[in-house]
Amino acid sequence: MVNKKTLYGISKAAVAIIIIVVIVIAGAAAYLVTTHHPSVSVSTITLAAPNSNVLCDVAQTAAPDALDPATGFYTQDGPLFTAVFQELVEFNGSNYHQLVPVIAQNWTTPNYQNYYFYLRNYIHFPDGVQVNASTVWFSLYRTILMGQGPGVSNYIELLFNATVYSNTGYAIPWGVNNAIQNATGLPTANNYNLTAKILASILSNFNANNATIQKIMEYPNQAVVVKGPYEVEINTLIPYKFFLYDIAAWWGAIVNPVVVDEHGGVQPNTPNTYLDEHGMNGTGPYVITYVSTGLSTIDLEANPNYWASGHSVPAVAEPAHIKEVVIQYGLSHEDRVEDFITNKAQLSYISVPYLSQILGASPYSKLPINASLVNLGSQPEVLYISMNTQEFPTNITDFRLALEYAINYTALLQIFEYKGVTLASEFLGPISPQFPGYYNPDNLSMYSTNLGLAMKYLNEAGYEGHFYVVLPNGTTLGDTSGTELSTMDIYALAPENALEEDELTIISQDLQQIGISTSVKLVLASVTDGWTTPSGTPNLVDLGWVPNWPDPVFQQLIPLSDVQDGGISGNLAWVDNPTLQNMYSTLPFITNTTEQEELVGQAYSILYHMAPYIWLPVPSTYYFVQPYVHGFVYDPFTGYYYNMMYYSTYTYTT
Repeated sequence: MVNKKTLYGISKAAVAIIIIVVIVIAGAAAYLVTTHHPSVSVSTITLAAPNSNVLCDVAQTAAPDALDPATGFYTQDGPLFTAVFQELVEFNGSNYHQLVPVIAQNWTTPNYQNYYFYLRNYIHFPDGVQVNASTVWFSLYRTILMGQGPGVSNYIELLFNATVYSNTGYAIPWGVNNAIQNATGLPTANNYNLTAKILASILSNFNANNATIQKIMEYPNQAVVVKGPYEVEINTLIPYKFFLYDIAAWWGAIVNPVVVDEHGGVQPNTPNTYLDEHGMNGTGPYVITYVSTGLSTIDLEANPNYWASGHSVPAVAEPAHIKEVVIQYGLSHEDRVEDFITNKAQLSYISVPYLSQILGASPYSKLPINASLVNLGSQPEVLYISMNTQEFPTNITDFRLALEYAINYTALLQIFEYKGVTLASEFLGPISPQFPGYYNPDNLSMYSTNLGLAMKYLNEAGYEGHFYVVLPNGTTLGDTSGTELSTMDIYALAPENALEEDELTIISQDLQQIGISTSVKLVLASVTDGWTTPSGTPNLVDLGWVPNWPDPVFQQLIPLSDVQDGGISGNLAWVDNPTLQNMYSTLPFITNTTEQEELVGQAYSILYHMAPYIWLPVPSTYYFVQPYVHGFVYDPFTGYYYNMMYYSTYTYTT
C-alpha cells in the first residue's frame, strides 16, 4: 500500500502575510506593473523565474521514507524517484492508462504471462556502467529479495510465490532456486533458506560475465530470464494483463549493480541503510547531488552524462530543461505560503481552508485562479470510515446501513468549496470512476441522507443486537430490554488537520441525530500496524486507500474486500464473504475484460448491500505552480516530472 500524502492542511495557525510588490531590478525576474494609457487604467503583470537554472519545490509536506526505490514506499517519494530512476516501461505522462517504452525499446506478450522486452543498447548510468538484460535481472531480483514494501506488495503472487514467502519468510523470485541448482549443483531446489543466501551473495558480488551467473540468469523457467545481451523475458506465475502497469512505477526501477555492491550489497529482508540515507545514481534525467540530514533537503542536478541526449525518446524520458532542482520537504505551512508568494519557490501546496493566503495575495489575486493553482481533480483513491464487520455492533448489517443513511454527504462536500468550486468528488467505492467499465458497473445509487430510513435500520439493528439508543428528543430506538449503546470511538491518524476535524465533526453530529454518541481517537500511523485481526481492529476507522498501479480489481476492489488482505493490507472492515472469496481466486487474473467487468458488477452489488464502508469525498489533487512554469505533468502513481518543466515569462494584462 502506498501511504498517501494527505491533501489536507498541516496547521490551523493563521499566517500573517506581508504583501510586497517586487520590481524588476537589474534584469532579475519578479513582478512588473505598468500603466499603458493615461485615461484608461491597464495593468500588465509579468512573472518570471528569479534564477532560470534552478527550480525550488516546497510542495511535499513530509520527507521521503527512503532514497532507495526498493525501500521507499510513500507518495512523496514519487517525483524524486521519477527524476532519478527509470523503468522498462513508464506511464505516458498524465495518461496512466497508456505506457511508453523507456529502458525497453519495445515489448511483446502473447498471453499476458510471458513478457519479452528488447532493450535500447545505448543506455548507461551517469558513471558509464552499461544497462543490459543482466541489469534488469539484477534489479528486479534485488527488489524482491530485499523483502521491503515495494517488492513484497507489488510482486507477490506475480513474480514470487505467496506460500513460499509465508512458510519461509523469504521473498524468492520463482524458479531461481532451480536455476541455481542447475548451474551450481547446490541443493537449492527445495531449500529456500539456502537459495536466499546464495542469491544475496550473487547480487552482492554481481559479475554478469561470470559463466555460472550467466547460466543462472539464462535458466528458462524462472521469473526473469536473460535471453540475450539486450533481450529479457519476465514470466508471471499466472496470466495478468496489468503487469506492465505494475512495473511502470519505481519498484520496477533499473538500478546500478556497481553502486549497490560498493555500498553494502544485498541482504534478504533487509533495507540498504547507506542507499536509503544517501541515494544512488539511476539512468534518469537527474542525479542526486546533496542530501541533508533527515532528508529535509535534496538537491538534484541535470544528468551531465544522460543517455537520452541525441536520441528519440518519449516525453517522460527527455533531458531536463532546468539544470538544478532543490526539494525542501516538510516545511511549515507558513513557509510554504511565504516561499511561493515571494517567488522563492516554484511549486508549493496548502490545504483548502487556506487557499486565499496565496490566491488572495498580490500578484495572484489579480490573476485567473488557474494561472497558479493547477487543479488535477480527484485521482484514483478512496477515503472512508471502515465499519468492522466482525465486531459488535458494526457486525450487524442494519447497523451499518443506519450509519450510511445518517451521514450528510452534501455538508461533507461543502468543506472543500472555494469560491463556488468544490475541490473534491464523491463516488461509490471501492473502485474509482477513473476506471470506466469497472466503476459501479450496474449504476447503483449513492447512499444519501435519509434520517427516517437510518432510524428504521437502527431500530431493527437494536432488536438484533439487543441494544437501544436514545434520540436527542428522548425517543428510544431498539430493544429497551437490552443495554444502551455506549459511545463509539472513531479512530483517525494524528495529527488531525482542519479538514479532517471538520469532516469528523459533521459525521459525529449526524450520528448524534440518530442517538449514536461518538468520540474521535487520534493515533500514530505505527499503531495501525497492529490492526492485524478483527478483534484488534477498531469498529470505526477514518482512513483511505491508494492503489499502487492502475488495476481497479487487484489494487482497489480486492484490497478493500478480501479478508486475506484484512487489517493494514487494506480491508479494515474485515469483509469476509464466501462468494467474494471464491471469486477473488481468479478475478484479478481474468484477461477477458468483458467477463472481468461482469464479475466486478456482482462484487459491487454484494458490497453495496453489505455496506462495510462509509465512502467519504476524495479531495482534488492540486498544486500551486508559478505561472511561468510550463510542462507541469502529473500522474497519481509516480508524481510529477521535473525534467518536463521549463520556464517562460508569464504576462497577464488586466
